[in-house]
Amino acid sequence: MVAVILAGGQGTRLHPYTTVLPKPLVPIGEQPIIEILLRHLHKCGVTKVVIAVNHLAHLITAVLGDGSRFGLEIEYSLEDSPLSTVGPLRLISNLPENFIVVNGDVLTDIDISALYERHTHSKAMVTVAAARRAEKIDFGVLELADNHRVTGFSEKPAYEFVVSMGVYVFSRKVLAFIPPDKQYGFDTLMHDLLQRGEPVESFVYDGYWLDIGRLSDFERAQQDIERLKRLGLS
Repeated sequence: MVAVILAGGQGTRLHPYTTVLPKPLVPIGEQPIIEILLRHLHKCGVTKVVIAVNHLAHLITAVLGDGSRFGLEIEYSLEDSPLSTVGPLRLISNLPENFIVVNGDVLTDIDISALYERHTHSKAMVTVAAARRAEKIDFGVLELADNHRVTGFSEKPAYEFVVSMGVYVFSRKVLAFIPPDKQYGFDTLMHDLLQRGEPVESFVYDGYWLDIGRLSDFERAQQDIERLKRLGLS
């Protein structure tokens, strides 16, 4: 299996941590998040990784090298200008028929091989790993009738959503949808695929997952160091 790690973002949500470090090198305990991700990919059977880099790329390449210490072959794809979350894939040559795409700030113990197998059996264009997440609203929420009369009230309710984990398997056919040398995000890709009736599948996972690009998840990960060791993620 081949994986692409998207590691070109500036990590603005993690300021000031990302002022001098690219987001993938922000440490969880004693390890950069991207090293934890690389070791997990290797454990799941990935043999080659292409890392799409832009912001502070020289630091990422210096730290990770050729990937041999992770049991992986690592190549780098440099964006001359930011291309958003999916645009960088057009710069990478010789991608296989199906390949894994992972955001460089994901912390999860998901079974990548099971996700990959689900995708190849489904013949989907994209399979999205998804998690259930409850988000609390820090306000009192009103329910209104058409005449503006209040019919209900909830104090700081929590709503559950099924959200993208930032882990996917793509068919190489997706590359035809990506415009060259332009910013093109995953959200736009989803809209384009669904509008054209292309098959998109989900893989709902109820295990451990954090988006380290969010400050609250980053702080949670620092508190979970012992748990991460038990999960084999540290």
